[in-house]
Amino acid sequence: MQELDDIDHTLLRLLHEDGRRTFADMAATVGLSTAAVKRRVDRMRESGVITGFTVQVDHKKLGWAVEAFSEIRYAGTASISDIVDSAARQPEVQAVYTLAGDLDALVQVRVRDLAHLQEVIDRIRRSGTVTGTRTLMVLGRWTRG
Repeated sequence: MQELDDIDHTLLRLLHEDGRRTFADMAATVGLSTAAVKRRVDRMRESGVITGFTVQVDHKKLGWAVEAFSEIRYAGTASISDIVDSAARQPEVQAVYTLAGDLDALVQVRVRDLAHLQEVIDRIRRSGTVTGTRTLMVLGRWTRG
């Protein structure tokens, strides 16, 4: 595990806010040289603290306005890889979280509308080993980096 100081945490926050932020801009914010900031970011990338840079998409503008989470229970014979594979085969599935406890998986889905959501949930239910689902629609979102 790599030890990070306050400056490293500030750099991570700045990159999370805008992954295209320049080293010079970050250097001015934290009071270091551009070269020192680049070295720190490179070190965090090499150590695996920073795993990549991504783009954030406004799915609503692409026609995928509905987001939902479906709690899924599988037959006792389903392995974790079977659970992930069956959900991940659906192109509308954004993420699969396998869980310990009563539920086997929490599946994040992005769809065009409610009819599309029903179609996706029906496909998931017919995957063979699903014994039950409960779907929750997202009304709003706030996340912490």
